[in-house]
Amino acid sequence: MHESGLVRDMVHRIEVAARSAGAERVSGARVWLGALSDLSAEHFCEHFAAAARGTLAEGAILTFEVSDDADHPEAQGVIIQSIDLEV
Repeated sequence: MHESGLVRDMVHRIEVAARSAGAERVSGARVWLGALSDLSAEHFCEHFAAAARGTLAEGAILTFEVSDDADHPEAQGVIIQSIDLEV
């Protein structure tokens, strides 16, 4: 599934950033979902929970900004806007 691969890659990037910052845990992340991304917040959460199992991001609380602008340059994208770390 395209979605699970995308989310797995995002979890990997989040974990790399957290480890680079010396974090013990990722407590949260803010995610922007483009209008044409084909992912709902709920669907993203399901994939995220599975992909984050056993990583520093396991149990992280996700918040979302969901765009309705199909003309936005990143309308097909999913972007991690920020991550909250416990160091």
